[in-house]
Amino acid sequence: MNVRYITESLLSLFTAVVEGILALRFLLKLFGASEGAGFVKWVYEMSNPLLEPFRGIFPAGVFENKFVLEFSTLFAMVMYAVVALVLVWVISLVAVPVVAKRR
Repeated sequence: MNVRYITESLLSLFTAVVEGILALRFLLKLFGASEGAGFVKWVYEMSNPLLEPFRGIFPAGVFENKFVLEFSTLFAMVMYAVVALVLVWVISLVAVPVVAKRR
């Protein structure tokens, strides 16, 4: 069992889920999805804690009082990706590389 591989895989899965939820939020806001719809409400509730550290950094652009361009969501996506890359790099430094056994 390779601990490095498992750790990096779990980190990649977690990052993909976070990025996916944030991307859905960005698209739903951008296209003015109805906040009364169950799926839209669920996406917003799931993404709110992920966006909390980044709220207020950038203003949101609102077009025609319906379509919202949330720059904080884009910034959060970039920051979560950067943190994931740094963690993978740290794991690669700390974990012992697996050497193939020779027969």
